[in-house]
Amino acid sequence: MPGMEGMATLVTGGGSGIGLGCARRFAEDGAHVTIAGRTQGRLAEAVQEITAAAPPGVTARYVVCDVTDEADVERAVAAAAAPTGTLDVLFACAGGSLHGGPIMASDVAGWRATVDLNLVGTFLCIKHAAPAMMRAGGSIVGMSSIAGHTTHRFMSAYCASKAGIEMLVKCAADELGQYDIRVNAVQPGIVDTELMSFITAGGPILDSYYANMPVPRVGTVDDIASAVRYLAGPESSWVTGQMLGIDGGHQLRCGPDYGSALGG
Repeated sequence: MPGMEGMATLVTGGGSGIGLGCARRFAEDGAHVTIAGRTQGRLAEAVQEITAAAPPGVTARYVVCDVTDEADVERAVAAAAAPTGTLDVLFACAGGSLHGGPIMASDVAGWRATVDLNLVGTFLCIKHAAPAMMRAGGSIVGMSSIAGHTTHRFMSAYCASKAGIEMLVKCAADELGQYDIRVNAVQPGIVDTELMSFITAGGPILDSYYANMPVPRVGTVDDIASAVRYLAGPESSWVTGQMLGIDGGHQLRCGPDYGSALGG
């Protein structure tokens, strides 16, 4: 694979899990990395890990950033572009769910907060990253999920927000292609991260994942990092507006059943 030597990259949600794994992979391939997240202590530790894996001359830094705050996002983009004067890659990884349960019993605040975090946060990152890429082009990778196109019972806000990210990516790819800015997204299945440990430890939810996966295993952070690296790098220079599933084939069947944990 061609390298990413000298590229300036920004990874939101880069303090742990998939975001950290992708940031580390970018640095290993020679890119300058800025990670953004809400927890300063975690970000500082992540930068040490990234720096230890990077070749000489590669820089790594962090910015405390809430992706739902536009001013924070502007600051993060500016910091990421500082090493070279431009931004080459954005991986908009920050996200999560602040809602769970039946639609009829859902708290509207948690529902809205989930959409704000996933969909609006991704929108703000694209809005401010694109101008920093216009001089030389670049690659934006969004974080969708199998939940963006497959129902997950009792996770309506998460599913709807991830589906929104997929349409946002398509719209952005259509608009930004004229500036040689590519926009794609990954659709991970179940991945072994701290956030998902309550599922990957075993039980009925994990069983429902396995029952619907042609290749029934839990994914790794490296599985996702390899796919994001492809979409970020020069080898995918004619790929835009695409959703890349990394899920053991889960999208071919039906989504997992969260009923045992969320009220069904």
